[in-house]
Amino acid sequence: MTNQWRQLPAPARPIAAATAAAVTAAREQDAAALTGAVAELSAQDQGQTGLILGTAVRVLLETRHPDGLDADDVRAALAGTVRAASPWCPGVDPQVTLYLLANALGVWEDDGDPVPKPDRLGLHAALLLDHLIGAEPIEQVLTAALAEIERAQLND
Repeated sequence: MTNQWRQLPAPARPIAAATAAAVTAAREQDAAALTGAVAELSAQDQGQTGLILGTAVRVLLETRHPDGLDADDVRAALAGTVRAASPWCPGVDPQVTLYLLANALGVWEDDGDPVPKPDRLGLHAALLLDHLIGAEPIEQVLTAALAEIERAQLND
């Protein structure tokens, strides 16, 4: 882990570093590096990891759709993520991507199905974030997500 995350609270540092590595690997279509970064991400506290990744996805969606998000926008994010990753990343699952999108937006209805395993969530979160950020640096996205989490915690 580099010193670029030293300003973050200690629990967020390894999550930010692993997320940045995973998104960079996805951007470069480096399956081996992605596997390693996802393993590191999966080893973190899953409650904290889910909060950070979900907030990052939500912040990106809200930024990209300032006039509001509709079903077509969610469908486009889902299809775009799966379509972009499928040629080089075997095992991409639209259902896991949908799970991440719905949870990030707070609309997932738990019907008793098992939650995807942390490695599946980490992989699909990296692919989804890579698709949503475009050319924006992942560090800016994570900084914005962590600021949003801090703001929400201070206002609770």
